[in-house]
Amino acid sequence: MNEIFVKSLYESIVKENLKLYKNLYETTNVTPKTDEESLTDENKDILMRIIEQTMIDTISNMLGVIDGSSTLKDCSFEPKLLLDSIDTEGELQDSFLELIEESDSNS
Repeated sequence: MNEIFVKSLYESIVKENLKLYKNLYETTNVTPKTDEESLTDENKDILMRIIEQTMIDTISNMLGVIDGSSTLKDCSFEPKLLLDSIDTEGELQDSFLELIEESDSNS
C-alpha cells in the first residue's frame, strides 16, 4: 500500500508539476528584456532537473517528518499517517526514495 501511495505522490506532484513548469517556461512570452536572459537548451534541462530534485527533496523531507525519522523545529508532536486505516509503519520516506532510485536507474 505504501508503494502505491508514494508512486501516486511522485506522479501527481513531481511529474505533473514538472510538465506544468516546463510548459509555463516554454510558453512565456519573450520580450527584448527576457530574450537577453534566455537559457540555452542545455541550461533549460539543468533548470528542470533542479526543479525536479527540489520537489523530490521536499516530498522526501515531508515523508520523513510523517514517518518520525525527521523532526520539526520547536514541535514535539508525533505524526502518524494511516492509509485506509493501516499504519504506514514509518516506511513512507524509504519507499519514496526506493521509487526514485528505481526511476533513476531506468532512465
